[in-house]
Formats: sequence, C-alpha cells, structure tokens
Amino acid sequence: MPISPLNKESNADNPGAAKHRGIEARFQLKHKDFELDINFTAPAKGVTGIFGPSGSGKTTLLRCIAGLEKPDQGYFSVKGHCWQDKKQSWPVHRRPIGYVFQEASLFPHLNVRENIEYGWQRIAKNQRKLKLDEVVAWLGLETLLHRQTDQLSGGQRQRVAIARALLTSPQLLLMDEPLASLDPAGKAEILPYLESLYQELDIPVLYVSHSPQEVQQLGDYLILLNQGRVQAVGELNTLLTDPQLPIAHFEDAAAVLNARVISHDEEFHLTSLGFNGGQVSVSYNGLPIGHQARLRICARDVSLALIPPQQISISNSFPVRIVSLNPDRDPSQMLVRCETGGQNLLARITRRSVSLLDIVPDKIVYAQVKSVALMK
Repeated sequence: MPISPLNKESNADNPGAAKHRGIEARFQLKHKDFELDINFTAPAKGVTGIFGPSGSGKTTLLRCIAGLEKPDQGYFSVKGHCWQDKKQSWPVHRRPIGYVFQEASLFPHLNVRENIEYGWQRIAKNQRKLKLDEVVAWLGLETLLHRQTDQLSGGQRQRVAIARALLTSPQLLLMDEPLASLDPAGKAEILPYLESLYQELDIPVLYVSHSPQEVQQLGDYLILLNQGRVQAVGELNTLLTDPQLPIAHFEDAAAVLNARVISHDEEFHLTSLGFNGGQVSVSYNGLPIGHQARLRICARDVSLALIPPQQISISNSFPVRIVSLNPDRDPSQMLVRCETGGQNLLARITRRSVSLLDIVPDKIVYAQVKSVALMK
C-alpha cells in the first residue's frame, strides 16, 4: 500500500475540511533505531485489529493516536472530527478515548465498583453514553463489585479495566494487547466477554495483538504492520486468506466466514449454520434461529475432494471453487485459496494431492472441514 507524504497540501490538513466519516490516520515518527510511517483509513465501527510482529510499531501507533507520543508529522480524525493535523494537536486529556493496556493497572486502594466508577463520575451526566449497570452486566462483574482488586484473577482485572475505560464515554476505544499478560485459562475466560461486548458497542475499537487467533475471533477489519509501515489494510477475511500475506501462511492460518443459525438437532445435539454456498454443523449452542454468527475454519482442517464425500466421519462438506494455488512454508505443502458464496477460505494440502486431484484455478471441488469454531 503506498504511503502518501504528509507534507502534501490536502483538505485533510484543514480540521474543518475533514470529510472521511471513518478513522483516518497518518503518522511519521523517527526514533534512533525505529521509524514509523503510517497511513490508513478504517471504519468507525466494529473492531479493527492491528496485527504485526513485535517491534512493528503497534503500540507506538496507539500512543500517537492517544497523544502520548509526539510524531514528527501527524494527522488523525474520527468520523470527520479532526484531533490532530499540522496546525493543531489536541492534548491527551481532550482526546475522547478509552485506553486499555496490557496490565490492568487498577487503583489498589479502591474496590471494583470504585475503580469502574472513577472515570464515570468525572463525566457530566448529559455526556454519559453508557449506563454503569449495563457495562457491569456486559462484562459479568455483578458479583465482583465489592471485592478488592488483589482478590481478582488476571482475567477479572482486565474486565474491570475495560469497564472503567468504557464508562469514560469514549469516542474511540484503544486496546493494547489486553490479553498478553494472561495465561491460557485467563484468555479463555475473557474472550467470550469481549466477543459479546463488541456486538453491543457503538464505539469503534482499535485492538492491537500479535495473536492471530485473537484478531480472527474479535476483528471485523484488519491492519497489518511490518517494520513501522502498513503492509495491508482491509476486511478481515480478505486479508486472512490472502496468500501474498504472511498471516495466511501461519500454522494457525484460518478463514472467518459469516453465517446464520438455521436449525437445531436435539437428537444429536447439533446446531446447523448456513452461508451462501453451504452449511455446517457444530455442537448445540442454544443460539436463536436467524442469529448472525461467524465461523473460524483453520486451513489445516480443510481437505479437498473431487466428489461429495460418502460414508466418512467428516460431516461438514460443501462445494468450493479453486481461486489460486500457492507454495506454503513447508515445501511439501500447498496453500489453496477457495471461494464459496462470495467468501474465501484456505486449505493446506500436500503438493502430491494437488497433482493427484489435478487441482487448478476455477475447478469446482468439495471442501471437507474436520473442525469448525463458532464465534458468536
């Protein structure tokens, strides 16, 4: 993606002329051993994942947005409201953001209720966008309100930190690897709350992570960073399944498909979800018929067949069109990009299988999916 120089004259340099109704950012920053040169636009709704290896500039980008870092040149606007350009830059305290760090950093002398009320009490009543009880319920904090912070697990502490940030009524929520300090049990505890929370929020979220699974599970849009620059930006599944990008070649590379609940099978305790092109079954989940959900399908769990599978234990199968074939990191493997009903998924199969099945672009085959993760 080309990076536009910041010193060019444009309407975006005039805070009164900001036309983009999403999030627009351009920052240039030079440190002794690191250079940030960022230019992107993103939707001002849902969760935009910011993904990249350590040292790619993810945290530095968030600090520039928050006003904690002073770039050499910068522009930032949300929904047409300019916070920073070459003429002016709002100080940190004027930027309407909620910021959740890797460590919860709760006030140790306050209990849970007092911590989450800290920012809420400092917002004028007519400017409060969220209700305290509502946020407490979203994050499952009802039974924790009177606990001291040293009595909380890591996941509970982060849920309190998120509630505190939300109750400042931000226009933008920044999350800097909020699960990085948690063990697997802590991550498993908090991820369902984050999934549900983001469906309820009308606040755009910029979510920094170096975990592919987190951005697959939580993101709607994706910004890939590498060495201080934007490598790619776009809709989540488009980038996850792009073989030209490194993320598609990770061991846990996956596609995220949009689907809806179409039926429940009480006898076999299964729920069926449909999407343009096919349907899959997962363990019964109690979601209502018609509920919109997302399906995470790992490339390693997809095999390909020339005919509809018969008399095998893999029950999830649907037709796909081959889009492209690409060498994978392992020279014995190929990464096959497929399309079904306008959505892409990946299959990681051997080069031998590609040859034996004569897999070529535009061929119609059947994807057999060994495992599907339902993401609400």
